[in-house]
Amino acid sequence: MSEQQFTPEITSDDKLWAALGYPIVIIALIVLFMEDKKARPFIKYHAVQSLAFNIVLGVVGIILSTVTLGIGAICVPLLWFITLWPAYEAYQGHYQELPILTNFIKNQGWV
Repeated sequence: MSEQQFTPEITSDDKLWAALGYPIVIIALIVLFMEDKKARPFIKYHAVQSLAFNIVLGVVGIILSTVTLGIGAICVPLLWFITLWPAYEAYQGHYQELPILTNFIKNQGWV
């Protein structure tokens, strides 16, 4: 017999937790401390990816503010809206792959 990898069904609860982790970063941190949520592959995948994505957005915001001598700081809160796209995809039940970032977290063994 061939072994098949068991992938649990993605529930609406999984989708909600995964989606909320992108715009509200503290949710992604909470998920990684909850054993029952962390055990769900879909939730863990999106929690780790949302943390990494928000860190990248924070670094981009700092660089943007520094390079523009503070003028770019006005645009930094607008970067938050970028998190709504992967949140929507997570709520649809997709394993959203973000360019470069997803490969990085997979190569690190985080997901």
